[in-house]
Amino acid sequence: MGTTKVLAVAQAANSVGDGAFYVCSALYFTRIVGLSAAQVGVALTVAWAVGAVVGVGFGHLADRVGPRRVAVGLAVVTAGALASFLVVRLFWAFVVAACVYTCGQCGLAAARQALLAGLVGPERRTRVRAVLQSVVNGGLAVGAGLGGVALHVDAAAAYLAVFAVDAVGFVVAAVVLRGVPEVVAVARTGRLGVLRDRPYALVALLNSVLLLYLPMLSLVVPLWVVERTSAPKWVVGLLFVLNTAAVVVGQVRLARGVTDLRTAARSVRQGGVLLLASCVVFALSAEVPDRVAVAVLVGAAGLQVVGEMLHGAGSWEIGFGLAPADKQGQYQGFYGTGTAVARTVGPLLLTTLVLGGGVVGWLVLGALFLSAALAMTPAVTWSERSRRKMIGVAA
Repeated sequence: MGTTKVLAVAQAANSVGDGAFYVCSALYFTRIVGLSAAQVGVALTVAWAVGAVVGVGFGHLADRVGPRRVAVGLAVVTAGALASFLVVRLFWAFVVAACVYTCGQCGLAAARQALLAGLVGPERRTRVRAVLQSVVNGGLAVGAGLGGVALHVDAAAAYLAVFAVDAVGFVVAAVVLRGVPEVVAVARTGRLGVLRDRPYALVALLNSVLLLYLPMLSLVVPLWVVERTSAPKWVVGLLFVLNTAAVVVGQVRLARGVTDLRTAARSVRQGGVLLLASCVVFALSAEVPDRVAVAVLVGAAGLQVVGEMLHGAGSWEIGFGLAPADKQGQYQGFYGTGTAVARTVGPLLLTTLVLGGGVVGWLVLGALFLSAALAMTPAVTWSERSRRKMIGVAA
């Protein structure tokens, strides 16, 4: 089995469980365990913040001892954290378990990216990453269906079965990842150079802003549909299916046009334009008849998912291309904090902005997407120029 297939199988093994976990975990901890929604929110905010910081350290560890070894270990750690959710009943225990879970997830993501960078040539990395993203979305869709069954049953045993499936998925991923060769060329320095790389930090910050479409799609759009439009509630599920299916079918195709940093920056710009357009169309879904609202929401979701895929393809190329070859782990760990930041800051920011500001809030959010996308080009140029200077000094 080729490297790409092994990585895809490992990704699929845990993405199915993750899809089910994401759908029903919050309801389990509030309805079954008895934690308040505020407690769950605080715990997850703290956990993802801790995970974002620790993930960089695990990425650095992957550079020093090998990304496959670290990825296998962290997959097992994540499985253990999920297993602990089967018995967690107290708030403080939930915080600890959630922190272990997010640290495992963030570190595993960094190690996986470093493993991909070490096993796949630069000219194929974005294409392979697009394949893996398609696999992830397919797995999440299947998992969401399983989670939906658990929600329908609405019993402790059903929720616990979901956690068990997710834990087993990570164990399977660990076993599968053992089948790829270790990356030999690893860093021996004890320094976290990424923390002093200001141009790369700016690129990562802009990427974090663009990743606000994650909480926008998972939280703000469902609330907007229910509270501000006349569309039926089932449209929320339709939009999720549309997004997932589009990524599975279209991500690899859109990634073909990204071959270097120049085309990557262009792809991000195009993605920003479409994300702005989607925000405008989402805003138009208010105060229109129900059938019109459904059509407008589907159109907005279509613009959003194409913008998401264009951003993803460009972002992966940028994240890999600007990182030193011997420090991919720590750089991917740092770059990957964008997802944690978006999921930590995004819910409060976007609900306040969009649900509080209405149409104006949507327009501000769209302008934010566009501004970050346009700023990415000069930021990439600065980072690329800085990297060349560093290489020249080292030579």
